[in-house]
Amino acid sequence: MSSPTDKQIDSAAKQGFAFGISIVAAALLFVAGLVSIFQGISAIANDELFVIGPNYIFEFNLTAWGWIHLILGIIGVLIAGGLALGADWARVAAIVIASLSIVVQFLWLPYYPAWAILIIVLDLIVIWAVSTWDPDRAYNL
Repeated sequence: MSSPTDKQIDSAAKQGFAFGISIVAAALLFVAGLVSIFQGISAIANDELFVIGPNYIFEFNLTAWGWIHLILGIIGVLIAGGLALGADWARVAAIVIASLSIVVQFLWLPYYPAWAILIIVLDLIVIWAVSTWDPDRAYNL
């Protein structure tokens, strides 16, 4: 039996790191989904938490933003569950929903810039982790 090469060990270490980040990505996607659900409910209910700001070219009314956040949040929570269970479809779906979230947060940027930038960064981490992790390579040392 031959011992693993340095390249195989390095690859396994990278895959282990990506696996750990993928689990964290599932948790981040779940939390971001829940927060998006609450954000959407708050916007739909015309809560006083939201302040109507200046007009922008891509302006939606608060109810439309609420529905967008609510729907993306529900889908994100469902995908996070599949990702935590290791479903292959969830990996692709996580990349798609995180990409959509980046677009939505970019459009949301004028209203809550710090929050939007934070979610964009978390979405990028989710995309990196899910696209980097290959479960077949992680255990073939």
